[in-house]
Amino acid sequence: MMDVKQQLEQVKQEATKAVAGVTTLVELADVKAKYLGRKGTLNGLMRLMKDIPDAEKPAFGKAVNDVKQFVSGKVEETRHAIEQAIIDAKLAKERIDVTLPGKQFTVGTRHIMTQIVEEIEDLLIGMGYQVMEGPEVETDENNFEKLNLPKDHPARDMQDTFYITEDTLLRTHTSPVQVRTMLANGGNKPIKIICPGKVYRRDDDDATHSHQFMQIEGLVVDETTSMADLKGTLLAIANQVFGEGRDIRLRPSFFPFTEPSVEVDVSCHNCNGSGCNICKGTGWIEILGAGMVHNNVLEASGYDSTKYRGFAFGIGVERLAMLKYGINDIRDFYTNDMRFNRQFRKR
Repeated sequence: MMDVKQQLEQVKQEATKAVAGVTTLVELADVKAKYLGRKGTLNGLMRLMKDIPDAEKPAFGKAVNDVKQFVSGKVEETRHAIEQAIIDAKLAKERIDVTLPGKQFTVGTRHIMTQIVEEIEDLLIGMGYQVMEGPEVETDENNFEKLNLPKDHPARDMQDTFYITEDTLLRTHTSPVQVRTMLANGGNKPIKIICPGKVYRRDDDDATHSHQFMQIEGLVVDETTSMADLKGTLLAIANQVFGEGRDIRLRPSFFPFTEPSVEVDVSCHNCNGSGCNICKGTGWIEILGAGMVHNNVLEASGYDSTKYRGFAFGIGVERLAMLKYGINDIRDFYTNDMRFNRQFRKR
C-alpha cells in the first residue's frame, strides 16, 4: 500500500506541475487527457485495485479519487484563468476610447414637395376633408368631358395633353379624382375632399415649366356651400403656407369647370404688401385658381344642380414652393441635388 501511496503522491505532484506549465486551452486539454482521461495515469492506477488486499481497497479507492478531484480542480482553475486572460486580451485590443468624437451620420429628410403636400393635408384634414387618390392614366371622359370640356372645346388647348390612345391619356390635372368621387357617391351625398398627385402636360421644360408637376385640388359639394366658404378655406391655406397675417383677394377669371371662376392672390409674405421684387411691386402674388363648381359638372356626375352646389380649387405645389422659398428654377425639384434638398431639412 505504501508503494501505491507514493505513486499517487508522485502523480499528484507531476500533474500539478504539468497544469501549472500550460498556457493554452489546447495544452490544458492534453494534460487533462494524460492524467484524467479514460486511458490516463490515474485510471491506470485504479487497475491495481485487483492486486490490493480487500481490507485496503476502500482506502485505496478513496486515495485515488482524492487525487482525481485535486487534479480536476487544478485543471478547472487553470481553464478559467486562461479563458479570462483571452477575454482580457480581446477587450484590451478592442478597447473603445469614449472620449473620441462620434461619427456623424447623414440623415435624410422628406422632399420639399412632400413637406408642402403634407402641410396642406394636415390643415385640411383638420377642417374635415378626406384625402382621395386616383390613377394617373385616365380616360378622356373623366379628364375632360365630365368637367365641361367636350371634344373640340377650345379650352382643351390650354392643357396640351399626353395621349396614349384616342380615349386614354396621362391626366392633366387631379380633377378626374373629383369626378370619380362624385360618381361613386351616386349624386346624393355631400363631398369634402382634396386630391394631391402628379399631373402631366406636354410642355418644354425650362425654369418655370415642367412636363410633370404636382397639384392639390379640393372639392366641396353640399346644399349650402357658398363663395364665402371658398374664400375662408383659401385664406386658411394662405396663412398656413405663407405665415399668419396673410390676406387674399379674388379676381374674376375663367375655367370651364367652375362658374364663377377666380384667380387667387395672397399678400406678399416678403414685403407684407408694400411692394418688392418678389411681388413685382404690386404687393400681391398669384397662387391658385378656384371657383364654384359649374352646374354642367355636377349634372355630368349625377348631382342635381338645383339642389347641390360646390366649390373647387387647384394648387400648383411647385409654384407654392417657389414663391415661398424664392426658388427660381422648377427643375431644381427633380434633379436630386442633395445640396438643394438639405436646405429644407426640418430640424
